[in-house]
Amino acid sequence: MGLVKEIPREERPREKAEKYGIKSLSNVELLAILIRSGFEGTSSLELAENVLKKSNGLTYLSRLSMHELFEIKGIKKAKALELLACFELAKRMTFCETTDHDVMDNPNALVQWLKLELGNELQENFLVVYLNVKNYVIGFDILFKGTVDSSVVHPREVFREAYLKSSSRIILVHNHPSTNLVPSQADIEITQKLVECGEVIGIEVLDHLIVSNHSYFSFKSKGLM
Repeated sequence: MGLVKEIPREERPREKAEKYGIKSLSNVELLAILIRSGFEGTSSLELAENVLKKSNGLTYLSRLSMHELFEIKGIKKAKALELLACFELAKRMTFCETTDHDVMDNPNALVQWLKLELGNELQENFLVVYLNVKNYVIGFDILFKGTVDSSVVHPREVFREAYLKSSSRIILVHNHPSTNLVPSQADIEITQKLVECGEVIGIEVLDHLIVSNHSYFSFKSKGLM
């Protein structure tokens, strides 16, 4: 591919974006703008291609760690931190979209954020979303990591955090790294246990979601709650 300066000016990522708009750029071109410069005869476009190869495509880009970015020739500390900052900002921007409406009436923003937050994790994470009486998101916590079963997920931690945040309702969430979203027997048992505890102490469990980077499973919509 050569250096970016060897590409016709109107086809260079920055110039192309200025002329045709940012949406006209390919994934590689967008990433090249973030990377800004290449190294030793390798263009920013080629470096962007190498980053996407490392992540096996755009879907898993945000899964790359600092260490994995360092393994790509031409990615040093500054570039790695800038890319990680972009990934994190994307998550936080999506989360902000969940805080100004009833997530039970319109769950799309919540689901999109959860896919970004948990969908690419390589181990199971158990997250609790805290809601107020209007079903607006007021916060979240990842309470447990590792295989989700009754020996790990304790109701006292789940509902203690809900009390501390003055939450009226909660949504349980965990990811399946295998992308198989069918709930296990342990998933079902944990859900029933937490629903029952919530009924006793007055904090309603509205749903339990299992997410991957491409889809999700709702216990409530499938009649499991």
